Amino acid sequence: MTNQLGTVERPLRVAIIGAGPAGFYAAGALLQAKTSVVSVDMFDRLPTPHGLVRYGVAPDHQKIKAVSKAYDRTAMHPRFRFFGNITFGKDITHVDLRRYYDQIIYAVGAQADRKLNIPGEELTGSLSATEFVAWYNGHPDFADLPIDLNGESAVVVGVGNVALDVARILAKSVDELQETDITDYALATLATSQIKDIYVLSRRGPAQVKFTPAEIKEFGELATADVVVDPAELELDPVSAAEVANDSEIRKNLEHLREYAARPLTGKPRRVHFCFLRSPIEILGNHGHVSAVRVEKNVLRADKAGSLNAQGTGEFETLAAQLVLRSVGYKGLPLADVPYDTRTGTILNEMGRVKNPETGAPVRGEYVVGWAKRGPTGVIGTNRPDAIETAQLLLDDLPHISPAPEPDPTAIEALLEERKLRFVSIDQWRMLDEIEVTNGATRGKPRVKFTRVIDMLAALDAAVKLKL
Repeated sequence: MTNQLGTVERPLRVAIIGAGPAGFYAAGALLQAKTSVVSVDMFDRLPTPHGLVRYGVAPDHQKIKAVSKAYDRTAMHPRFRFFGNITFGKDITHVDLRRYYDQIIYAVGAQADRKLNIPGEELTGSLSATEFVAWYNGHPDFADLPIDLNGESAVVVGVGNVALDVARILAKSVDELQETDITDYALATLATSQIKDIYVLSRRGPAQVKFTPAEIKEFGELATADVVVDPAELELDPVSAAEVANDSEIRKNLEHLREYAARPLTGKPRRVHFCFLRSPIEILGNHGHVSAVRVEKNVLRADKAGSLNAQGTGEFETLAAQLVLRSVGYKGLPLADVPYDTRTGTILNEMGRVKNPETGAPVRGEYVVGWAKRGPTGVIGTNRPDAIETAQLLLDDLPHISPAPEPDPTAIEALLEERKLRFVSIDQWRMLDEIEVTNGATRGKPRVKFTRVIDMLAALDAAVKLKL
């Protein structure tokens, strides 16, 4: 019976949970498969697809957002369907998917941030960079996040690309952001910002940063902010010097940092300070609100394996700050009835095949891609080869899986309607997309986003009535 799967008469039915980059790359690989005919149904809890491209990429990085055009091409495939506004584990269950689909791919990303685990982290004004990014990008879960920029100093903990994104957004003028797709409420808040000093903290040295040369280069082009780097902190120990010699990307980062260190300050109203070999050890508060960050200075010491680790020196300093944004990593959250690795914060898997935690054997017909598979590493494009790898394993496993009991494509729609669930199709998303882009064009912006699910659904209802 299984050898009939993947034919024109009986296409392989695959459900993908999550509509971000990894999910779309997996869908594209399956729909283009030469050996099997595959139909893909993609589910996302939001009415809008594209995941982090829509809600994670900085609004002033429109070229990166253009990758969504490739996902739109995948979504045009006749064997692709989108079910937005449907939450796995609540609206549809693991049991439902095993009933209607031959195979399942989880593409749910890493939804939670890692904490600093230091005193004062719970104070008002202490947030994750993830929350701040989602706020200015119009994620419905964070549209009402209270952001207070009335203080004069902000501390960003971490030196990855996301840390630099939030520091750059805080440092930019409204004029520099006006023609992006940043939300109106975020732009209004940033327009009244009193922040003058932004401190970017790295627990290790400049050779161990995680940001890319393109990200750090942008800081030299800010209209209203100077960059402050202490040249003494760019001096390298022998192990770091060896790392730099073998990595062109680190060398470019250092070139930019050294150029900033040599620049005279121009008196711009804001300053971005890059501070190396410093770890926050406590967030201090005043009446429940962040007022300062206590920092310990570090030295780098090599362990037996030759890796450099930051060790505290017992020397401390205090940075005044009214806003703290932590950007020290992400982790996935457990899904109902799906094996989860608490240590790595990923779905338990081997090369993308979900594993049974008790036996270590693959869970037949279940797979994972993206950050939920490998952890929060790489850039958007990294998800493509990752997803192709998983898609190939899925196809390789085809002779060994049990077909879904109810593979009729109309069955899942009937189930959602029976449960009175409002789902957004790919055609409806295109309508929303067109409304956003049209509204943006009148204001010289790429788009004006809907930031609340209720508004998205109301706009769709109105658009449908107009067509009747």
